[in-house]
Amino acid sequence: EQNTTFELKPNMTMKKTIYTLFAFAALAFGCGGGAEHDHDGHDHGDGAHEQHDHNDMSNAEGPALLPVPEGARVFFANINEGDTLTNPVVVEFGIEGMTVEPAGALNEGTGHHHLLINEGVIADGGVVPANETNIHYGGGQTSDTLTLPAGSHTLVMQFADGIHRSYGEQMSATVNVVVAE
Repeated sequence: EQNTTFELKPNMTMKKTIYTLFAFAALAFGCGGGAEHDHDGHDHGDGAHEQHDHNDMSNAEGPALLPVPEGARVFFANINEGDTLTNPVVVEFGIEGMTVEPAGALNEGTGHHHLLINEGVIADGGVVPANETNIHYGGGQTSDTLTLPAGSHTLVMQFADGIHRSYGEQMSATVNVVVAE
């Protein structure tokens, strides 16, 4: 099981330096960098997702989108279609055929998760926006704890490359759930 909290510890100095270099590379390909963002209305817990700015990702020109291996897929590991959930909602992201890694690098067979709340699947190569309904897990997280308003919700898990470009329908999963009061 992967630890999804990104905390700087003394023995992680090199990891943070490498991640910073990847973040600068992503900036060069259209991903904003450095500033914190907030997903209003959703409590993700401490360190649940990478704190970098994605506000200027509308133009993710750069290298060609890497291929998705045949049979690769993502899935919700702990939530099924039609489930009734209670807050806080724990979401576990599953994946087969590809590897999760932090945003920044473009390595074949890799990417990171995004959770889209009451949004649709993003087409191949489309950049995943970052706002309160499009949550980025750029630190390589494989789970999150959310507080969602009571009612019906569509949750879309969208896997994307190191610069937040969607791998499309094949690397997405959708469930419709109800959050109880």
